[in-house]
Amino acid sequence: MLSMLIFALIIMMIVSTLIIISMIISKKKKNDRKKLAPFECGFNPQTSSRMPFSLQFFIITIIFLIFDVEISIILPMIIIYKLINKKIWFISMTSIMIILIMGIYYEWNQSLLNWKF
Repeated sequence: MLSMLIFALIIMMIVSTLIIISMIISKKKKNDRKKLAPFECGFNPQTSSRMPFSLQFFIITIIFLIFDVEISIILPMIIIYKLINKKIWFISMTSIMIILIMGIYYEWNQSLLNWKF
């Protein structure tokens, strides 16, 4: 037990030493805020956070999430094809596909997929 405590203390000393050395030789400066700021979606993080947000980014995100969830539902269904009743499998896959097709039709009908350049 004592040897494990000594080993843990040695590891903490080594880690602390490495962190201090990396802070000392780091080239980052505190007054260089613009270079250290994250860059996401073309927004300037130095400006006001209450800027108008483009609805097209939101729509594309929602469409991506819908199809991401669809993949996570359909892939297991392919794997369990041999394990369950074929009628139940066919009905569930058909209902999932109908829901997705209705969603795409709704987005197309509402002109959400048309980008204005």
